[in-house]
Amino acid sequence: MKTNQPGRSFLNRKGLSIAIACVAASPLSYAQDASKEPVNEILITSRYTVTEQLDTATGLGLTLYETPQSVSVVTAERISDQDLDSLTDVVNNAAGVSARAQDSTRHTYSARGFAINNYQVDGIPIYWEPGGNAGETQSNTALYERVEIVRGSTGLLTGAGNPSASINLVRKHADSKELAGSVDLSAGRWNTVGATADVATPLNQSGSVRGRLVAHAEQGDSFRDLGEESTSVLYGVIDADLTDNTLLRVGASRQENDPKGSTWGGLPVWYADGSRTDWARSKTIGADWTSWSSTVEHSYMDLIHDFGDWTAKFSVNHNANASDQMLLYLSGTPDQDTGEGMGASPRNAATDREQTSVSLQLTGQYDLFGRTHDLTLGVVDHEDDSVASSRARENIAPVGNFNEWDGSYPQPTWGASNTEVDQTTEQFGVYGATRLAVSDRFKVILGGRLADWNQQGLYYGTPRNFGDDDVFIPYAGALYELNDQHTVYTSYTEIFQPQNLQDRNGDFLDPIRGQSTELGLKSLYFGGALQTTVAVFDIAQDDLGQPDGDFIVPGTQNSQAYFPAEGANSQGFELEAVGQLMPGWDLSFSYTNFDVEDADGTPVNTSNPSELFKLYTSYQFPGQLDRLTVSGGINWQGRNYTDAVNPVTGDSERLEQEAYSLVSFMARYELSDQLSAQLNVQNALDETYYSQIGFYSQLEYGEPRNVTASLNYRF
Repeated sequence: MKTNQPGRSFLNRKGLSIAIACVAASPLSYAQDASKEPVNEILITSRYTVTEQLDTATGLGLTLYETPQSVSVVTAERISDQDLDSLTDVVNNAAGVSARAQDSTRHTYSARGFAINNYQVDGIPIYWEPGGNAGETQSNTALYERVEIVRGSTGLLTGAGNPSASINLVRKHADSKELAGSVDLSAGRWNTVGATADVATPLNQSGSVRGRLVAHAEQGDSFRDLGEESTSVLYGVIDADLTDNTLLRVGASRQENDPKGSTWGGLPVWYADGSRTDWARSKTIGADWTSWSSTVEHSYMDLIHDFGDWTAKFSVNHNANASDQMLLYLSGTPDQDTGEGMGASPRNAATDREQTSVSLQLTGQYDLFGRTHDLTLGVVDHEDDSVASSRARENIAPVGNFNEWDGSYPQPTWGASNTEVDQTTEQFGVYGATRLAVSDRFKVILGGRLADWNQQGLYYGTPRNFGDDDVFIPYAGALYELNDQHTVYTSYTEIFQPQNLQDRNGDFLDPIRGQSTELGLKSLYFGGALQTTVAVFDIAQDDLGQPDGDFIVPGTQNSQAYFPAEGANSQGFELEAVGQLMPGWDLSFSYTNFDVEDADGTPVNTSNPSELFKLYTSYQFPGQLDRLTVSGGINWQGRNYTDAVNPVTGDSERLEQEAYSLVSFMARYELSDQLSAQLNVQNALDETYYSQIGFYSQLEYGEPRNVTASLNYRF
């Protein structure tokens, strides 16, 4: 639905210097004339990139070109062209990040060898557990103007987390003083139909008070047997200019996901004789009563005042995620002929998670030593309350012949509800960063965050009460403009992750430190219409808890003691080119290659690909065919694998997804100045692949070829 060969390297390390030369230099011959003009005098824009200032990485309001980290943006136009319906769709197509399915509902995201657990909405941190039990990774793109992704350690603005990436979801806002909007209708494979309305309007004669309303609904079947999907989204926001310098923004959104035939986990990997299974992609472990429904609510208030050289922003954000889970987990090794041998574990559970953030940020400029510099100061207070419960069950029926599974499996007798999780996580952070203009061409960014993180409560029967106070997270970056076209940069960033582990003396371990070092070259071509980035990075984990032999934590019966040690290390490089090659021809290209190993040099986190190639390009024909736009892309990823033990033979086996490509196409025709028709084809070659293999020694198939037709009316 619209809203705005295994083991072989795709590009080996020896080709790095060639790749850098190609990305950094090859377009130069086409841009010699344009480069003679000052970049800021040539107003050329691309549908696939942005020129405005962003706060995702530093809070200083810098452009992509001015930020000393790898930052990518998926714009509303790109979302519309590719028909990217959910956050998972965006991640699958964005530079340097990847998604992995756990079942029909949950996905985990990864960047540079580490799981992503840092998110922002309009620059305000929110925290989701990897996988997300309550609809987090199903967040619909109808709510957002664009998605920004900064890779590496992001502790300056997000506090605790992994040294992977932070995903910033930028909401749509009420910024139009004229009535404007769009209506989309779509129909696709598996009986999928959808509609989206997005309307912005002034609410008074002067336009000082403006509103925007977004509504989206979609339902249909699934490529999995028994599967059905139903999603509804409603979002409203009011922007009010209280004075010429003061803006008040109030908004709220609600998304409901009500699927049927939901799966929990994946399909079995082995038969009872130890041989590998080979299921149809439509095979399911869901039943006719299983469902993983969820509700996601966001409400927020922003008060922004412009003092001239300084801007203050006060924000209050409240997020509530809830899910009701009627699920069935099937496990075992079925007999290839009889289908017997599977066990069942039904689950009736609920989760509720509420997060409240209050933040204040001051951003502006100051003069020192005859030059003007930038400064941002901020404070964030965040509280997260999570509750999860499940019901006891009795009279669990046998699975029978799994080869003939049709989902008509009876529910057990559900008993009383028991609380499994009831915990509160509190975070408080004070941060600051300044960009020093050492010279006209040389800029240095220095900053840091002082962070507190504490968690207490009950977690699956185990009391928790741990955390860290006054953790300092440094940030340093430098950029040097070689000329008006090329800038070299380097940065050192950190992030921390508290760990609920104690040493042989009973003391809690210090938090895990994620340290990211990056060196790169950012370039502008065709008057800034095309932007490229070449980056090499090194990420190291430190103080990762490791079992300390046979030592037990003092005062406990059998709690293993741990000691801090060197953790995983990721080294690699990225290439990215985004923008306009010529009028009407837009491009998004990226290539990522890294190796991640533990302290002993053993590869880790191999269930996510360490090689990604993503290309998408769109072309609007000139002349008499100017109403026609065509686009296409290819997402290639290298192999990923999990080493597991065959439960039948006891032998170690590698569960592997070989390298594969997914091809997509789009064609759009403007029937009039306001009405257009669009056709999208995803996985056009109908590639059969695993969206994950090895999670609890199970497998999940990716979606087959999908075709969607849509009509869009703009006014």
